[in-house]
Order: sequence, then C-alpha cells, then structure tokens
Amino acid sequence: MHILLTGGTGLIGRQLCRHWSGQGHRLTVWSRKPEKVAKICGAQVRGVARLEDVGQEPVDAIVNLAGAPIADRLWTHRRKALLWSSRITLTETLLAWLESREQKPRVLISGSAASWYGDGGERELTEDSTPVSEDFASQLCIAWEETAQRAEALGIRVILIRTGLVLSAEGGFLSRLFLPFKLGLGGPIGNGRQWMSWIHIDDQIALIDFLLHRNEASGPYNACAPKPVRNREFAKALGSMLHRPALMPMPAFALKVGLGELSLLLLGGQRATPVRLLKAGFTFQFTDLRAALDDLSGRL
Repeated sequence: MHILLTGGTGLIGRQLCRHWSGQGHRLTVWSRKPEKVAKICGAQVRGVARLEDVGQEPVDAIVNLAGAPIADRLWTHRRKALLWSSRITLTETLLAWLESREQKPRVLISGSAASWYGDGGERELTEDSTPVSEDFASQLCIAWEETAQRAEALGIRVILIRTGLVLSAEGGFLSRLFLPFKLGLGGPIGNGRQWMSWIHIDDQIALIDFLLHRNEASGPYNACAPKPVRNREFAKALGSMLHRPALMPMPAFALKVGLGELSLLLLGGQRATPVRLLKAGFTFQFTDLRAALDDLSGRL
C-alpha cells in the first residue's frame, strides 16, 4: 500500500512511519523540510516539498495529521492564524490536489482532537455527542473536520480521529510535565476536577492502523482510552510514578492571567469515551492510567 502522510515528522506521524515501514508499505511524507524526512521517519520514507512531486504514482491512503502545536505558545491573533492555516488551509490544499488527480485514494484519515467537543464538564462524550461549547480549540477542530469531510464528494471515504492527550516518552504533553513533576513541583491544575481523556502512543498507532484496514470505517472516532481520569488523579498517578509528591496546585487565576485564552484548554476538559472503536472490535492495550505511565517511565 502507498500511504501519503502530512505531519509525518510529528509525534504520531513518525511512529506511524516506523510501524508501516516495518509492514512493508511505501510511505511518502509531505513536509516543509523533505530533506529531513528520512532521518526522522526512516530511510525508506520519501519526503516531498510539494504534492506535485508525488507524481502520478497511485496513492492508496492519505493520513492528514499536519498542524502547529496548539499549546506551545499564547493564542495571539498571529498564533491563531498559524494554527488555522496549518490545519484548515493545508487540508484545503490537499483537497485541491486530490481533485486534480485521476486516480484517487480509497480513504482519508484526518486528524482532530477531543477538544472538538469543547469543555464538556461532567458529560460523557461519545461520537454521537454534539459540541458542548465553542471555544477556539473547538472551533478549530470543527472547521478542520468539516474541511476534511469535503473529500467525500470526491468519492473518498473519510475517517476523523478525535485524539485525546497522547502519552509518549518521545515528546508531547507528558514530556512537558516531566521536569516540574520530577522536581516535586507538580500538582493539579485549578480545582483538578476537569476530565482528561488520554491515550498511550502505542494504542494511538494501533487504532489508526486498525481503522486503515477496515473498509467500512468512516466518520469520527474518539481516540481515547476507555477510562478518562480527572486532572487531580492524573497528577497523583504521575507523581507516584516518579516517586514525587504532586501537591503543588496551579491556581486557575494564575493560569488565566499568564496564559489568557489558552488557559481554557487546561482548565476545561472532556470525558470522551471510544464507543465506536470498541464497537468495531478494537482492543486497547492500555486502559489503566498507572499501567500506561509505568510502561513509559523507563523511557522518559
């Protein structure tokens, strides 16, 4: 199978490249720095700077994960514009290229996030739920999904991956928490009651591969472990794994003052559950948070 990836050098993308290269698939990564793709993703992976460089070689599937990190910087007007263009504008460019091709892929797997639902409070959020609130992160995901779904008009099946907080030793959310928690400065955020939908990186890779090979799969899937936890429970588990106390709360008012609108991403949460994945027969390797953290602890 020939798979084209956007965001192939990111946390999830490079793991997918390693996984699929090992299975013998041909991989092409659309990247701003194609010369670095082979080093990051594997020697067998081809990097292209333009979609036209793919040529007329048939593409069987597209995995669209590109997007600037949402929580790395304050949400200034300029940053919001970048977050928008790196997802929506890029996906529009991808659609225009697909429309011009005579041979089209069978499936488009496109990224999204559990923040599509907004701050869900105590509600359990399944794929049938509607957005509860529409903060910037929610609006961004809604627009990203709506843009990707336009590929259906081209006869392409579309799968939407609403990813929770990815736990990995190679970067992302967990690596940013490691140092303060290791120094004994970690703790709950705000009142610690907000729900956190999380997923181990191995399950994230496995479920994307699972959906790629299911011909009937389409629409949204919550890429989250079946047992979401509250923020204070997460802090306690991470502190315990590192043999450190987790008693230093981050006051909500300090976050609001320091981070502005971005603080909504940390003070809110989603109690998302993977109803459609479980119904489709996917089996999670990690359903318990502490077991997931223990598995990663030696690599952090």
